[in-house]
Amino acid sequence: MTEENKVVLYGLWASPFVKRVELALKIKAIPFEYVEEDFLNKSPELLKFNPVYKKVPVLVHNGRPICESAIIFEYIEEVWNNNGPPLLPQDPYKRSQIRFWADFVQNQLFDGLLLAMKTEGEAQEKAIKEVKEKLKVIEEQGLKSLLAEGSPFVNGDELGYLDIGMLTVLGRYKIYEEFFGMKIMEEEEIPIVFSWLNRLIEHPIAKEGAPPKEKVLGLLHIVRRRFLPSPVTA
Repeated sequence: MTEENKVVLYGLWASPFVKRVELALKIKAIPFEYVEEDFLNKSPELLKFNPVYKKVPVLVHNGRPICESAIIFEYIEEVWNNNGPPLLPQDPYKRSQIRFWADFVQNQLFDGLLLAMKTEGEAQEKAIKEVKEKLKVIEEQGLKSLLAEGSPFVNGDELGYLDIGMLTVLGRYKIYEEFFGMKIMEEEEIPIVFSWLNRLIEHPIAKEGAPPKEKVLGLLHIVRRRFLPSPVTA
């Protein structure tokens, strides 16, 4: 990698936002250096490159930082538009629809799963139920028009913006189901979403970067302990 076109990604393995950027770079065949950050001990470089939010992901291109995953994604698509397949359609209307549903996945599915992580009992069951209802909305209102017949992904033959967004939110759904003890993906209820998501999971680049199940479960238990109050002992 030459200094004139040096790309460095500061990230955290567990972050879906970092994973989105990482997948985009790999799909566009952009060489980059990856720097794993410590959430509890952030590096001076991260604080220097993102002094406002002090969080990952941060993409540094030729010494200039770009922050926030959605903004980084757009930057990658614009700067390396001749590299690899496009991540967004060229048609403005189609682009707007992809952005709309990517936002829906983020604000409805991701936030719903996070709520399930923060709750227990009936409240947790309600949060999972609402996630499943949102998946039905994607099935009936989104994918039926976005997923072209014969295409494995919304973006066509390669992962794109919405594909990556869905993959990074629910690509570990089997681990989440084991952790929560509840089904999230019901094939008979959302057959199109179910097939699409499992094709995303089986993509070679997605499989290559998938962390071990035990590592993800360990993180989920840590996060859950952080959100839920410790039981009172006598």
